[in-house]
Amino acid sequence: MRLKNKNILVTAAGQGIGHAAVMAMVAEGATVWATDLNPELLKSFAGVANVHTAVLDVMNKDSIQAQVARIPRIDALFNCAGVVHGGTILQATDTDWDFAFNLNARGQFWMIQAVLPKMLEQGGGSIINMASVCSSVKGLPNRFIYGASKAAVIGLTKSVAADFVAKGIRCNAICPGTVDTPSLQDRINAEEDPVQARKNFVARQPMGRIATAQEIAPVVVFLASEDSAFATGNAYMVDGGMTI
Repeated sequence: MRLKNKNILVTAAGQGIGHAAVMAMVAEGATVWATDLNPELLKSFAGVANVHTAVLDVMNKDSIQAQVARIPRIDALFNCAGVVHGGTILQATDTDWDFAFNLNARGQFWMIQAVLPKMLEQGGGSIINMASVCSSVKGLPNRFIYGASKAAVIGLTKSVAADFVAKGIRCNAICPGTVDTPSLQDRINAEEDPVQARKNFVARQPMGRIATAQEIAPVVVFLASEDSAFATGNAYMVDGGMTI
């Protein structure tokens, strides 16, 4: 039980990687505050022991502050909320750019800013940010806004890690490759030929398959646990070989 007696706050917990991470952390003994913008998605945790649910908009600073104040102790934060925009710089709009950076980067900035004082007062904590292999790590076609916003996530991760490394705070990022989530399925279904679209996603993975959300969750558990006590400021690739 690597997370016994740990309290963990998770955003975008209702589905995909967030949901898989919550279930994996509970299995390791954690008490998890699972939050999501969509209350319907949180119903999936009904009856699951040691999971508290709450609606949370990570683009609303007051909502964040109120939620963090309700939790007596936060040992780990998993910033999972995010959005994927397609297209090159020529298709990018100011509206999409602002939305992506507000959700993917500013949301994490506000969450960390709210949680850090509590972690510092209690003597430590682990912050886990959802980035992507598509970021400062690797450029992918038709992901201009997404790649730029996730590069910002890696930058903020390293900055927080550097500022608080001597105060018991660890801050790391996870950089998945293509993961089979409802978000991915929505993007596939939006294509003219969904079957070919899925084949295209598979083709860019050297392993020849897309990851499951359950294959990303163990990395979240590792970073939330004392197994990663000497790790901070890192961007962990879980990408099926995309960056080999």
